[in-house]
Amino acid sequence: MHKDRKYRYILAFIFLVTGVLFFVVLNVCIGSVKISLSDILSNLSGQQSNMTVSRILWNIRLPRTVSVMILGGALALAGYLLQTFFHNPIAGPFVLGISSGAKMVVALVMVFLMGRAVKVTSAAMIIAAFTGAMLSMGFVLLLSRRIKGMSMLVVGGVMIGYICSAVTELVVTFADDADIVNLHNWSQGSFSGMTWENVKVMSVVVFITFVAVFILSKPLSAYQLGEIYAQNMGVNIRLLRVSLVVLSSVLSACVVAFAGPISFVGIATPHLVKKLLGTTKPLCMIPACFLGGSVFCLFCDLLARTMLAPTELSISTVTAVFGAPVVLWIMAKRKKERAV
Repeated sequence: MHKDRKYRYILAFIFLVTGVLFFVVLNVCIGSVKISLSDILSNLSGQQSNMTVSRILWNIRLPRTVSVMILGGALALAGYLLQTFFHNPIAGPFVLGISSGAKMVVALVMVFLMGRAVKVTSAAMIIAAFTGAMLSMGFVLLLSRRIKGMSMLVVGGVMIGYICSAVTELVVTFADDADIVNLHNWSQGSFSGMTWENVKVMSVVVFITFVAVFILSKPLSAYQLGEIYAQNMGVNIRLLRVSLVVLSSVLSACVVAFAGPISFVGIATPHLVKKLLGTTKPLCMIPACFLGGSVFCLFCDLLARTMLAPTELSISTVTAVFGAPVVLWIMAKRKKERAV
């Protein structure tokens, strides 16, 4: 039985890694300008046969694809941490209003700085997004103390998200500068315009956070079995809960800072990965969620770019189409389990 589980885990990770590689190739090759595999290999080996193809590959396609991988994985991991923290299968950065809070503060900072002709750095955007995420998370935690029912907590999170989104839309609508008005596209969620500088910053932030989350694998395993059990196993519950809040907020903030709010990835991916692995062990779930989020976002970004080309859809539009049915399935499944 133990050997069968081991084989299942190995096959699941092979499937996820293969999925990432497959969609990376598709995302790099497919677009308004088709790039063949031979062109990619020749560019990677330093043989630039076509300067136009080379510019598209290195300045547009590759940084965008790498960004989608990193941010998609970060979003799925943030969702997994929040679901573990609240013991709620439909908890996620978007549903609980955390992404909306981060979006609101980033929009305010960008409007304020850009209105004064000040360049907005990646670090400033991440700090602003983290501040907004922590602000929303603070309200959600206050609600969780007052509201015992998890369903009502989710409703409260959605209301916080609506308030933050309304403030953001107000700021974007009344902005005069053309660059600030373009914030509307970002506020809907988009991976366009990614640069290697963005990739460098987000990869450092997400890598450090991922390592910190992975270190928490053992305490998380105990926490999943209940707080009393975890305390008996020597886990500092207060420190663990603070760590989960901070780490999930950092991951959510990083995603919002660069790509805007993206819906349903943080909710749907952990459940799909859990189904694939057949386990809830954090040691397996943490890397698998990251890979699963990368696959999900690479697939959705490919559709967002190509479905109605040359018009590009917002990434949240596509993720909602595939993520919302998963959430409905989760809710139906929970209702059935309670009835039994």
